[in-house]
Amino acid sequence: MKFKMAENSLFAILLRSRWWISFLVGAAWALLAAALVPQPYKMIAILGSLPFWAVGFVAFVRQYDQPTPAQQQVILETAAQQSWGEFSQQLERAWQIEGYTVQRSQDPAVDFVLQRNGKTTLVAAKRWKAAAHGVEPLRALHQAMQAQQAQECAYVCIAPLQDSAQRFADTQQIAVLSQLTLATLLQKPMMQQP
Repeated sequence: MKFKMAENSLFAILLRSRWWISFLVGAAWALLAAALVPQPYKMIAILGSLPFWAVGFVAFVRQYDQPTPAQQQVILETAAQQSWGEFSQQLERAWQIEGYTVQRSQDPAVDFVLQRNGKTTLVAAKRWKAAAHGVEPLRALHQAMQAQQAQECAYVCIAPLQDSAQRFADTQQIAVLSQLTLATLLQKPMMQQP
């Protein structure tokens, strides 16, 4: 049985927050315990801050190469202003940095074919600027994945998917590269520049 943390538990919220917030909570806990708890129980109370330090460390590791919220906004705004040629080149460079072989696709439902470690991933990215993303492009991408016998597929968009499209993506296990995931990918070529 796999353990699943409640989405709105304190530790789940801290994992989604910036890493330093968990460290701040841990430090506050330890200081309050040192100041308020009677001497015989002081060390045990201070050790109660360890889970917050652990969550802070896990959040730090997860967020190490992610942009801050302000950087994320700038990256996504820049992507929304780019032409398809600029955006597609930035995506290609980012995937190449991650070790993928990138090819352009002739299939109208697929823009890129990524290959790494014997796995093929089909990516639809041309509608990245659209304000609304419905089910149809996802359905076409999934059909192309089945027809080409690819192992995975991904859909790139700046705006979040509509609820029905998100349910379809979840059901068909289509990776959605949006918001933080997309910003993290797009910053890779920027970090490589001298």
